[in-house]
Amino acid sequence: MISSFFGKTKPINYIVLAVFLFVFYTIYLFFGSAQGITIDSLPGESLILGVLLLSIYSISRMVKVEKVTGLSSFAIFFFTLLLVAFSATLEDKNAIFTNFFLLLAIWRLLAIKSMRNVKHKIFDASLLICIASFFYDWAIIFLILVFVVINVYDRKPPKNWMVPFIGMITVIILSFAILKLGGSLDFFENHYRFNIDFLSYEFFGQGMTTKLLIYVSLLLLVMFLVFLKVRKKGGGKLVMLRIVFLAFVLGAIMSFLKFNESSPVLITFFPAAVFLTNYLEIIKKAKLKELAVAICILVSFLLFVLDLNF
Repeated sequence: MISSFFGKTKPINYIVLAVFLFVFYTIYLFFGSAQGITIDSLPGESLILGVLLLSIYSISRMVKVEKVTGLSSFAIFFFTLLLVAFSATLEDKNAIFTNFFLLLAIWRLLAIKSMRNVKHKIFDASLLICIASFFYDWAIIFLILVFVVINVYDRKPPKNWMVPFIGMITVIILSFAILKLGGSLDFFENHYRFNIDFLSYEFFGQGMTTKLLIYVSLLLLVMFLVFLKVRKKGGGKLVMLRIVFLAFVLGAIMSFLKFNESSPVLITFFPAAVFLTNYLEIIKKAKLKELAVAICILVSFLLFVLDLNF
């Protein structure tokens, strides 16, 4: 039974998903990618696959350590299924790197609940978000999440509110020095344009728009149901889920602001996986849980097949 298999946190679960992702990514490169694969592109594609595998491992560790879900492997399972459903995101290398750094940033923010080394975690998160913005300029809006977490956990020390700015200044100084040596000081001017793509006519004429709207709407419904259940229990998990929810909202906003043929919707997959896992944990009957998992798998592969470029 699939639900019982991923209902555990054994290393074999990660290994199975890692092998599946490797096979799926290879199939996508041959049949779904518009660019195809060549010998020259192998190192770059291997790097992308490595980042995806590292992202899955980071999610596995994050949900286990920070306890935003129960002790299971469903978070990485749903993250992988979302990659299958939105296979076009694999074309967007910038989104994959952005997602990885934002994942690490969110992990550092969730870890603030322990109230240990708060300033270091705020600094790390701010630094990682600024690095993520090198790949997508609108990723900088995730700094909002940093200030929200400060307000939730430790708002009294004035120094905490200054740390994100120190993180930004650090990244600016280091990147300026590197760009100066490389003679590419025009990077900031060319990269940070903050265009609003959904206002363009093309946005409303693409099939990806409908898919994205349905995805966001369904996830918001799932999140609403999860909050109804968790709200009755209360506790620290509710606070963390609110932080993850805000991460999803910011990711969804960014997906519309920076819309292209694939859209950086990948950055919403971790928050979505967390809430899908929590929703699945609400289901007590084994048969219903198995049916829900089977439907998710079927829908994901159906969307993948429909997106293939034969």
